[in-house]
Amino acid sequence: MNFFLINITYQRQTGEDNPGKVKETYVVESINPSNAEARLLEEIKPFIFGDHEVQRINKRNFRDIFPKADGEYWYTGRVEMITVEDNGRECRKAVTVLVEACDITDALNILKKEMASYDCEIIGVAKSPIVDVYRA
Repeated sequence: MNFFLINITYQRQTGEDNPGKVKETYVVESINPSNAEARLLEEIKPFIFGDHEVQRINKRNFRDIFPKADGEYWYTGRVEMITVEDNGRECRKAVTVLVEACDITDALNILKKEMASYDCEIIGVAKSPIVDVYRA
Protein backbone atom coordinates (compact mmCIF):
# COMPACT_ATOMS: atom_id res chain seq x y z
CA MET A 1 0.00 0.00 0.00
CA ASN A 2 1.00 3.60 -0.57
CA PHE A 3 0.30 6.83 1.24
CA PHE A 4 -1.16 9.79 -0.64
CA LEU A 5 -1.21 13.37 0.61
CA ILE A 6 -4.41 14.99 -0.68
CA ASN A 7 -5.18 18.72 -0.64
CA ILE A 8 -8.87 19.46 -1.08
CA THR A 9 -10.95 22.64 -1.12
CA TYR A 10 -14.64 22.41 -0.31
CA GLN A 11 -17.57 24.24 1.21
CA ARG A 12 -18.21 23.24 4.79
CA GLN A 13 -20.72 24.33 7.38
CA THR A 14 -18.57 26.67 9.51
CA GLY A 15 -21.25 28.20 11.72
CA GLU A 16 -24.96 28.83 11.96
CA ASP A 17 -26.24 28.82 8.36
CA ASN A 18 -22.80 29.93 7.28
CA PRO A 19 -21.14 27.68 4.69
CA GLY A 20 -17.50 28.60 4.17
CA LYS A 21 -14.75 27.42 1.89
CA VAL A 22 -12.00 25.42 3.61
CA LYS A 23 -8.69 24.02 2.37
CA GLU A 24 -7.61 20.85 4.13
CA THR A 25 -4.91 18.23 3.84
CA TYR A 26 -5.42 14.52 4.43
CA VAL A 27 -3.31 11.36 4.18
CA VAL A 28 -4.98 8.29 2.69
CA GLU A 29 -3.45 4.82 2.46
CA SER A 30 -4.45 3.25 -0.84
CA ILE A 31 -3.20 1.29 -3.82
CA ASN A 32 -3.36 4.25 -6.23
CA PRO A 33 -4.28 7.97 -6.37
CA SER A 34 -7.77 7.38 -7.83
CA ASN A 35 -8.74 5.00 -5.04
CA ALA A 36 -7.27 7.39 -2.46
CA GLU A 37 -9.38 10.27 -3.79
CA ALA A 38 -12.54 8.15 -3.84
CA ARG A 39 -11.91 6.94 -0.29
CA LEU A 40 -11.30 10.47 1.00
CA LEU A 41 -14.47 11.79 -0.62
CA GLU A 42 -16.44 8.96 0.96
CA GLU A 43 -14.96 9.74 4.40
CA ILE A 44 -15.63 13.50 4.32
CA LYS A 45 -18.88 13.37 2.34
CA PRO A 46 -21.01 14.25 5.42
CA PHE A 47 -19.06 17.51 5.87
CA ILE A 48 -19.13 18.72 2.26
CA PHE A 49 -21.70 21.45 1.68
CA GLY A 50 -21.72 22.28 -2.01
CA ASP A 51 -18.80 21.97 -4.41
CA HIS A 52 -15.40 20.45 -3.79
CA GLU A 53 -12.13 20.40 -5.69
CA VAL A 54 -9.14 18.13 -5.17
CA GLN A 55 -6.17 20.47 -5.56
CA ARG A 56 -3.32 17.99 -5.42
CA ILE A 57 -2.54 14.33 -4.77
CA ASN A 58 1.07 13.42 -4.00
CA LYS A 59 2.50 10.05 -3.13
CA ARG A 60 4.38 10.23 0.18
CA ASN A 61 6.80 7.74 1.64
CA PHE A 62 6.02 7.65 5.33
CA ARG A 63 8.06 4.98 7.08
CA ASP A 64 5.43 4.66 9.76
CA ILE A 65 2.40 6.34 11.29
CA PHE A 66 1.88 6.56 15.05
CA PRO A 67 -1.74 7.49 15.90
CA LYS A 68 -2.82 8.51 19.40
CA ALA A 69 -6.44 8.22 20.49
CA ASP A 70 -6.54 11.59 22.22
CA GLY A 71 -4.14 13.37 19.85
CA GLU A 72 -5.30 16.67 18.38
CA TYR A 73 -2.67 17.36 15.72
CA TRP A 74 -0.44 15.52 13.29
CA TYR A 75 3.32 16.07 13.35
CA THR A 76 5.95 15.01 10.86
CA GLY A 77 9.10 13.55 12.30
CA ARG A 78 12.39 13.31 10.42
CA VAL A 79 14.55 10.44 11.60
CA GLU A 80 17.96 9.24 10.42
CA MET A 81 18.14 5.46 10.48
CA ILE A 82 21.69 4.30 11.15
CA THR A 83 23.02 1.01 9.79
CA VAL A 84 26.48 -0.47 9.52
CA GLU A 85 27.46 -2.12 6.24
CA ASP A 86 29.53 -5.30 5.99
CA ASN A 87 32.69 -3.23 5.46
CA GLY A 88 32.10 -1.42 8.77
CA ARG A 89 31.01 1.83 7.15
CA GLU A 90 28.11 3.68 8.81
CA CYS A 91 25.14 4.54 6.58
CA ARG A 92 22.41 7.01 7.42
CA LYS A 93 19.07 7.16 5.69
CA ALA A 94 16.55 9.91 6.45
CA VAL A 95 12.92 8.80 6.74
CA THR A 96 9.69 10.60 7.55
CA VAL A 97 7.08 9.43 10.05
CA LEU A 98 3.73 10.85 11.15
CA VAL A 99 2.88 11.23 14.82
CA GLU A 100 -0.50 12.18 16.25
CA ALA A 101 -0.15 14.07 19.52
CA CYS A 102 -1.55 16.83 21.72
CA ASP A 103 1.45 19.12 21.31
CA ILE A 104 5.00 19.09 19.97
CA THR A 105 6.51 17.86 23.25
CA ASP A 106 4.06 14.97 23.28
CA ALA A 107 4.93 14.21 19.64
CA LEU A 108 8.66 14.13 20.43
CA ASN A 109 8.09 11.83 23.41
CA ILE A 110 5.96 9.45 21.33
CA LEU A 111 8.58 9.43 18.58
CA LYS A 112 11.38 8.71 21.07
CA LYS A 113 9.37 5.84 22.57
CA GLU A 114 8.41 4.33 19.20
CA MET A 115 11.93 4.56 17.77
CA ALA A 116 13.74 3.41 20.94
CA SER A 117 14.39 -0.08 19.57
CA TYR A 118 16.12 1.29 16.44
CA ASP A 119 19.58 2.73 15.99
CA CYS A 120 18.51 6.18 14.85
CA GLU A 121 18.71 9.90 15.45
CA ILE A 122 15.68 12.19 15.54
CA ILE A 123 16.44 15.16 13.29
CA GLY A 124 13.28 17.15 13.89
CA VAL A 125 9.58 17.29 14.62
CA ALA A 126 7.20 19.84 13.12
CA LYS A 127 3.45 20.41 13.18
CA SER A 128 1.86 19.47 9.87
CA PRO A 129 -1.29 20.79 8.15
CA ILE A 130 -2.72 17.26 8.00
CA VAL A 131 -6.29 17.11 9.34
CA ASP A 132 -6.63 13.33 9.46
CA VAL A 133 -5.13 10.05 8.28
CA TYR A 134 -7.19 7.23 6.78
CA ARG A 135 -5.46 3.86 6.87
CA ALA A 136 -6.44 0.87 4.75
